[in-house]
Order: sequence, then structure tokens, then C-alpha cells
Amino acid sequence: MFTGIVQGTATLVSIDEKPNFRTHVIDMPNEMLPGLETGASVAHNGCCLTVTEIDGNRVSFDLMKETLRITNLGELSVGDSVNVERAAKFNDEIGGHLMSGHIMTTAEISKILTSENNRQIWFKIQDKTLMKYILYKGYVGIDGISLTVGEVTATRFCVHLIPETLERTTLGAKKLGQRVNIEIDPQTQAIVDTVERVLASREAAMVAAVPASE
Repeated sequence: MFTGIVQGTATLVSIDEKPNFRTHVIDMPNEMLPGLETGASVAHNGCCLTVTEIDGNRVSFDLMKETLRITNLGELSVGDSVNVERAAKFNDEIGGHLMSGHIMTTAEISKILTSENNRQIWFKIQDKTLMKYILYKGYVGIDGISLTVGEVTATRFCVHLIPETLERTTLGAKKLGQRVNIEIDPQTQAIVDTVERVLASREAAMVAAVPASE
């Protein structure tokens, strides 16, 4: 599990490309190295990856076909940066919201509005069926960052970013048309799905209770 509080950014220093498979190596920040072992989980742009090799600051991870298909990690090149967060531990402060590191879809940046000490970014989700889980003032994971949803339309939503978030994460350098990873808040998803099932059950019961025409 993760908290959505990005601990730093890491530069991608090497890519070993194979058919439907990729190994990439990042330059892990020094402060994130203590206690890191092979098999540990580290979120890259919100996607949970497993450490496969450690060589000083250079840490390797394997990306399978499904990860490359669903996330934006397959679009990265050497020199790009990713948001990184190590797995949460018991008694850690949850400053954001609980996240699984399982990316559900990506979203395209469709508009960027910048004003003094604030930036508003609008996103258009690739899988439109997930928009029902994007609620005003609800949580959403964007490239591993726990953020509060701002305005919501039928096809898009926005978030408001403070200078600290822009400085500490990769969102400050994002441009129109770029894709970000999206993780839906699991609690929101559970509530929406439960309400839908209850309403569907009630509707079915009402239909069954109506006498058949003679």
C-alpha cells in the first residue's frame, strides 16, 4: 500500500527493451535507499513495481506487458523523471489517502491554467466508464500523487496544484497532451458500486411486484 505522498523524483538511467517486457533502472534518491531490498515495492508514477536489483543508487525494476499497456511507463525514455514512493509501513502517517499502486487507466492533460501560486490542470480519462468514480472533492491518484478533485464535467475533471506539489513532483513539468496514470480511490469505487447494486436490486424488485397484464 502507498499513501500518495510522493517522496521524491528519480531519473530513468537505463532501459533494457525486450518483446512485451522492459527492465528499467532509476537513480534512486539517497534518502530512499536505507533498508531497500530486492523484492521491495516502490511506486513509479503511482504504479507498484518490485525491486529486482540494487547497485548503489541504481535500482532495477521489471515491467510486464500489461503494465506497459495500461500505464504511461512504457512511454518513458532515458533521462525522464518519475514520481517515486516506497511502500507504506505500519504507524506511518497517511497524509494523502490509501492507494494500492494498481493503475486503472491513463488520462490526457487537456488544459492547463496558471495563476499566481496556483495551477489548475484538466484531465480527460481514457476509460470514460471510470468517470462515475471521479467526484467533486473526492480523492484521485494522479501519477502516484494523492489529489483532491476540483470541478467535474461529463468527460473531464480538474485538480488544483500548490507550488509545493509542482516543485516536488513531475506534474510541474507536464504539458498538454501528455498522459498520466490514474488510480481511482477504492473507497469511492466501493460506495458507488454498492449504491448501483442496491438501486438495481430495488428496481428489479419493483418490476417483479407489478402484476402481469391479463
